[in-house]
Amino acid sequence: MGTENLGFEARCLLRAAAAATLATAAEGQPFASLVTPGTAPDGAPLLLLSSLSEHTRQLRAEPRCALLVTGTPESMNPQTAPRVTLTGLAEPVPEAEVPALKARWLARHPYAAMYADFGDFALWRIRPGGALLVGGFARAHRIRLADLVPPPGAVAAIEAAAADIIGHVNADHADAIAAIATGLLGGRPGEWRMASVDVDGADLAAGEEVRRLAFHAPVADPGGVRTELVRAAREGRSRIG
Repeated sequence: MGTENLGFEARCLLRAAAAATLATAAEGQPFASLVTPGTAPDGAPLLLLSSLSEHTRQLRAEPRCALLVTGTPESMNPQTAPRVTLTGLAEPVPEAEVPALKARWLARHPYAAMYADFGDFALWRIRPGGALLVGGFARAHRIRLADLVPPPGAVAAIEAAAADIIGHVNADHADAIAAIATGLLGGRPGEWRMASVDVDGADLAAGEEVRRLAFHAPVADPGGVRTELVRAAREGRSRIG
């Protein structure tokens, strides 16, 4: 598998993760905690952290950290699960970027809307330095930063069109989104909508249930998003029918 494909595989795991393990350190002592990540359009992990948490205090003193996300194992052996460990530097998100990035984080974790604006919570971003992707038992690949991040031009093109894509799909193609969510992704029947979109896929939500649609490959423009949604809707409908 090419290095760009490995980066895409790693990003798909990161973007689909509902929970992750955050590794921090204090005076040389490692510390691990459960966190709920989202991702920025460029794939950088986003974390909503309380200032009261031990890991937040540690990140303020030492921003170097690691994030582990795990997929579904192929068998009863947990080591057959695909997983990625991302290393990088954590930083609070600048105020000007918070509204847009918090909306992306909440698209993955809609249940958190009730506390996301509490005064002790702040949005953090991990600036990636590299990653280790384990595709399953004895399948490990180190990924350089250049291969981990998607092309900036593609990220910008999708982000510029995201609001229009989401508005159009939810207004005119709700049946297609429902077919993808229930037929292809295993979601329960409900009022499904697209909550976010990026170069690697889209988050679909019905109430507090969220399903991640991973594209077959990264897209570079809105036309690529349309092609992937048409394919996914066709497959979802065929499974329902």
